[in-house]
Amino acid sequence: MFSDYIKKMALPVLAASVLFSAISASAADLVIAGRDGVYGKALAYSVEKFKKQNPSMDIELLKLPYGNLYEKLVVSFKGGESAYDVVMIDDTWDTEFMRNKWLAKLDKADSDFVEKTINVSKYPVATGQLYSIPFVGNVEMFAYREDLFKKYDLSAKTWTDILAATKTINEKEEGVKGVVFRGTKGNPIVTGFLPILWAYGGKIIDENGKAVIDSSAAKNALKLFLQLKSYAPKGVELYNSTEVRDALQQSKAAVAIEVWPSWVPSMDDPAKSKVVGKMAIKAAPGEVVGSSPMLGIWQLAISSNSKKAKTARAFIDFVTSQENQKNLALELGLPPTRASVYTDKDIVNKYRWYPDQLEALKNSHERPRIKEWKKVESILGDYLQLALVGQMPANKSLEMAAKDINRALK
Repeated sequence: MFSDYIKKMALPVLAASVLFSAISASAADLVIAGRDGVYGKALAYSVEKFKKQNPSMDIELLKLPYGNLYEKLVVSFKGGESAYDVVMIDDTWDTEFMRNKWLAKLDKADSDFVEKTINVSKYPVATGQLYSIPFVGNVEMFAYREDLFKKYDLSAKTWTDILAATKTINEKEEGVKGVVFRGTKGNPIVTGFLPILWAYGGKIIDENGKAVIDSSAAKNALKLFLQLKSYAPKGVELYNSTEVRDALQQSKAAVAIEVWPSWVPSMDDPAKSKVVGKMAIKAAPGEVVGSSPMLGIWQLAISSNSKKAKTARAFIDFVTSQENQKNLALELGLPPTRASVYTDKDIVNKYRWYPDQLEALKNSHERPRIKEWKKVESILGDYLQLALVGQMPANKSLEMAAKDINRALK
């Protein structure tokens, strides 16, 4: 009985707390929900610069972990509230957020933004309404020891070339494995496999929403992926980003099928790396079709229920301006979404690979535009690792993945 009394007394307190939070949020001129880590630092930096131009403005910035940000946004949107004005979103959330009209329609974005980043800011992709502005230009890159490729007269144009090159280096260069990659199941192994899959002309899901990961193109891509393991370090099926970076920086591997902008600068840091200036950072190789790296951008959008849409758009335009993107790149290493920043002489002097990173962005592919992407990624990642560790034949693993993905989509 006493516990029931406590619960009854707690309800008014909880309601008052929620009301206070809502009042606090609405009291600010702008409430921003964003990520933590370097993204949070970039937003905080931008807020301070924006406030210098608008000294009387009260801005509240929330810096949240990935899962927490997603949950808070979904709860807020489903409740029809205006808890946030500006929201930072992962491009894999686009379909759910845009289809449900949780984001305000935007009029336009200028032509300096890399086209692929603008395409995924629309729903449907490329052809539909603009709902967000690209903020962080994450794109998957490819790394290889340029000095060793020259030494053995090797090519890096196609994935077939890479397979041959890794075999040669593995056999001839003592202490250096041919290739390294993330073999951990789930997101890591899928992310590494996608540029190979797409280069072979394969897809995970077709235009009709059906899983086609068991196609002949996909099977050819997986065959090559599994062949690469022969020239990788022992235990690569458990490797994640830390192990990949260490192998490259300590000169223990010559090729990485996947690196990301945040991983690259340390390779040219003499305090951390034995391969300073030796790593070429390029767009992924092609095969049946051209280079097809994975796009992984973050965007800024306005809640469709925001009462401060004009101020919110002014802030977004400031954050994604050429000047601010250049500053964020120089100060924090944040990858831009504007083409002009990638070719800026100050930027290229600091990040020699940025022109190649721009090419990767221009050739990038977005992940399937489906609400269930996380489920699909998890299923595919499980079966890819089963094939990688030899617990299931390659073709069967893709056939089983297709069946389970179709079941999940239904």
